[in-house]
Amino acid sequence: MKLGIDQIQKFFQKLSGKKIGILCHGASVNSKYQHLLKLLEETKRGPILSALFGPEHGLWGVAQDMEAVADCTLPSPVSSPQGGGKSVPIHSLYGNELKSLQPKFEWMEGLDAVICDLQDVGARYYTFVYTIAFVMKACAAKGIPLYVLDRPNPLGGETVEGNLIEAGFESFVGAFPITNRHGMTVGELCQMFNREDPVLRGNDKAADLRIVRLKDWKRKHYLDDTDAAWVLPSPNMPTLDTALVYPGMCLIEATEISEGRGTTKPFEIFGAPFIDPQKLKNYLDQKFKLPGVFFRPLYFKPTFQKHAHEVCGGLQLHVTHRKKFRPYLTGLAIVKALQDLYPKDFQWREKPYEFVKDIPAIDLLTGSAQFRLALEKGKSWKDILGFYEKGKEKFLKQRKEYLLY
Repeated sequence: MKLGIDQIQKFFQKLSGKKIGILCHGASVNSKYQHLLKLLEETKRGPILSALFGPEHGLWGVAQDMEAVADCTLPSPVSSPQGGGKSVPIHSLYGNELKSLQPKFEWMEGLDAVICDLQDVGARYYTFVYTIAFVMKACAAKGIPLYVLDRPNPLGGETVEGNLIEAGFESFVGAFPITNRHGMTVGELCQMFNREDPVLRGNDKAADLRIVRLKDWKRKHYLDDTDAAWVLPSPNMPTLDTALVYPGMCLIEATEISEGRGTTKPFEIFGAPFIDPQKLKNYLDQKFKLPGVFFRPLYFKPTFQKHAHEVCGGLQLHVTHRKKFRPYLTGLAIVKALQDLYPKDFQWREKPYEFVKDIPAIDLLTGSAQFRLALEKGKSWKDILGFYEKGKEKFLKQRKEYLLY
């Protein structure tokens, strides 16, 4: 299999002498673990690096979730013609306010092209695809071509799960109505955004979008079915196992339960000081009978964020059958079980979430108020399953047009 970045040299040659911007992060490496900026440095008579753009977590992925990243500069990695230690500005696309998520028009001045290489994890909440979309919007406004170096969806491209976002619940963890687990590559999503979303693509003007496609990737392939390596794209996405549970376990972020941040297994483990691990396991096993997953009772002590330095009771998710496992269904069941068993201790997150103050985090993540209201009204699991995949068939029909593989 060849990644988009594995084919970058011919595009560097095409852009020889042109001023380019690059949107990348620490996981922007080729099949030989060489970073995109290193490849540019080693290119003779290549393009001139004039601007760098960093997504959430920063250019090198050192910032925690929802931590503002400042603009800075980096000594140019380009040996010619821009060498001699000249600094390249790094523009942060994740600051401390909503407008910081979009590039300023002046940052695009003088650029002849922008190259983008970000690793997605296959879940609607992961913000990198929306950062690309906002850069695409800026490129469209300026008439600048955008090259997207495609990467495999690490969860494969066949399984799709979840519901669509309802109007009014759009945010940086869901700026377009796609299912929670979408089964699309970054390049495919960008095509969809560019054709169908007037806000993301730049009003009525589509971007000059150029996808550098994967070679020999099949939709049935998870990342470890290929010869590509996993490089963590953000601080709390250390392994492919983390990505596998994330489409459901990210829902724990909308509560005051620890989602395992501050441990070596974020999203794979969760808990709180008031939870009895065995009691919770028994309830989940008996009431929900979730496929493809084993819940192991455990205790842990987070080193930071929620319940830092407190002993928490909880569970670890062990995925026993990938094809049967449904992460979003599992996440919904876990949240319902926690509220059923611990109604006095369970709390929703009340602090602003991804710059939104007036909509609860759980509504942003699930795409509507239906799940939260169902829990608060004591609705049954059967009632919740009624809207668990609402709109999925519509999405499957819509996405067909944009599948590249």
